[in-house]
Amino acid sequence: MSPLFPVTLAVALACVAPAASLAATPFTATEMMKLGRLADPQVSPDGSRVAFALTEVDLAGGKRSTDLWLVPVLGGEPRRITSNPASDSRPRWSPDGTQIAFLSAREGSSQVWALHLAGGEPRKLTSLATGASAFEWIDAKRLLVVAEVFPACGADDACNAGALGEAGQPSSARVYDDLLLRHWDTWDDGRRSHLLVVPVEGGAVVDLTPGGDDAPPFSLGGEDWSVSPDGQEACFSRKDRKDEAWSTNADVFVVATTGGAPKRVSEAAGYDGGCRYSPDGSLLAWRSQLRAGYEADRWRLVVLDRKTGAKRSLTESFDRQVESFVFSPDSRTLYFTAEQAGRSPVFSTPATGGGVTTVLGGGSFGDLSVLPDGKTLVGTQVALTHPAEIVRFGADGKGLARVTRTNDARLAPFSLRPGESVTYAGAAGKGVQAWVVKPAAFDSTRKYPLLVLVHGGPQGAWTDGWTYRWNAQVFASAGYVVFMPNPRGSTGWGQEFTDEINRDWGGRAFEDVMKGTDFAEALPCVEKGLTAAAGASYGGYMINWIAGHTNRYKALVSHDGVFDLVSMYGSTEELWFPEWEFGGPYWANPEGYARWNPRDFVKGFKTPTLVVHGERDYRVPVEQGLAMFTALRRQGVPARLLVFPDENHWVLKPANSVRWYDEVIGWLDRWTKK
Repeated sequence: MSPLFPVTLAVALACVAPAASLAATPFTATEMMKLGRLADPQVSPDGSRVAFALTEVDLAGGKRSTDLWLVPVLGGEPRRITSNPASDSRPRWSPDGTQIAFLSAREGSSQVWALHLAGGEPRKLTSLATGASAFEWIDAKRLLVVAEVFPACGADDACNAGALGEAGQPSSARVYDDLLLRHWDTWDDGRRSHLLVVPVEGGAVVDLTPGGDDAPPFSLGGEDWSVSPDGQEACFSRKDRKDEAWSTNADVFVVATTGGAPKRVSEAAGYDGGCRYSPDGSLLAWRSQLRAGYEADRWRLVVLDRKTGAKRSLTESFDRQVESFVFSPDSRTLYFTAEQAGRSPVFSTPATGGGVTTVLGGGSFGDLSVLPDGKTLVGTQVALTHPAEIVRFGADGKGLARVTRTNDARLAPFSLRPGESVTYAGAAGKGVQAWVVKPAAFDSTRKYPLLVLVHGGPQGAWTDGWTYRWNAQVFASAGYVVFMPNPRGSTGWGQEFTDEINRDWGGRAFEDVMKGTDFAEALPCVEKGLTAAAGASYGGYMINWIAGHTNRYKALVSHDGVFDLVSMYGSTEELWFPEWEFGGPYWANPEGYARWNPRDFVKGFKTPTLVVHGERDYRVPVEQGLAMFTALRRQGVPARLLVFPDENHWVLKPANSVRWYDEVIGWLDRWTKK
């Protein structure tokens, strides 16, 4: 099946191309901000329409606005159904399909609202003192809401309101007695994530997950809770607060929606999450990791027979990471996506077991839903040339078709080139895949400077997908051949390949990047000697490691990179990560930290380096960037420090994002352009 967004097969030389696009309009960060950002498609109960959220950026005003839209599954003109300046998100159909509930902060805090599709103004369904962060319909009369509450208050809204007021006391001091005192970009204020049952027409609110644990836990992607089809039960994941800072272990629990004692139904040593009920209510499925403390362990798909209690792993022999999944309407099949060789195909497996089948390959898909007839799936597709659009296709993988065309007209003037998949020999001769992205105005008679991008994780991957934070097309349009290798540690080539970076951060992965640079510099369209490298998070670590081990690059960009593994351990929040990667705390295995510590190789720093950091980054705290910059400048190495006081591990605000691209490209141009 050919994807709708074209891709190129692996090629020996990625620079053979016609010069037909020489007049292409440059695709800049400012132009990228004009694209609509489609997300969260939700199919109506009758399968005829899809509701989705669409975010537009007002760069001049420095803000975003998200509205809800409807589009027929068979295609047609989308229709906007909300337009409040405060933004509306997370559309969810009522069980009878007559209403769409959504999150909105149109009256201040984030609450659940509902809109009757027959007409009328939205009405407010919740008024929680601490707001609502997510929700689902339980039935026509109740909502299951995720809210941050104070454990001592639980569902007592007046108590929560009073506790919030205490934050305004004269002293600004914060006092902590245990770890995970801050997480991602937020200091712990005493609130915990709980599941609340909220009656739509008012009445007593029930706290299903009381206590001092986050249930569901913090997550940067996916949801670890769900409601049974009959509305009688909810599932959720929970971690024990006492060891939450250094343990990845979370288990799946079930609880009656009327309240009561939760029951644990999973027991893997790693993380169990993403629970979902089958449409007939007979099964409960979730993703499971077996190894304790390893956040990049292989995600298996597990199903529980709710009647017998029997559990089985459906993907034990499938050596890929299961991502999102969905049941077929008859509950007999599960469809899911998984990274594979730089893309995310759609797979299926029988609910009773029996192996995995590829349904639709050749592209990167997500957000799967199955129509009531069981014959058609709806999802999203992304590519290196296109952000997410809604698509539909048959359960047999045939008939792939676009449902939305949100950005076609906006992208048309830029003639963006598809990413080209190449393979080269990395460390120990093992094959390593990479993407090559060339300027839209590519001229095969010219030579271009090379930009090598190192991804984060380190257990992650560059895929045939779209990102607003490290967009290869923006760099290519600035006049670079962009090379995006997937070295050891990358996901999508089997768990062994992913595991080969464990306790080897500067070893085989570094060699893979170096040999990838050799490969890319040998391409006929690349001007050898004008190569730069950039990366963020682990990619930033690799840039810092590169700075101390080779002078082959003309310029480097280190974004939120790890500089000193020891001080990083003492200031980061999720301790399980360094403890897995380096064999425990630094005092338990000092050799493991010393072997791969960029700090200890600063005498080799000679390459001009741009250092970027967000002050609200608690994953890789800002001191790491400051220390890197200090080491560079104290030795007289040309360097520049770019700090965003209001950004975390990612640069997300539109104006900051444009400034980021301007600074990064300006730095690269300074050292690589003749």
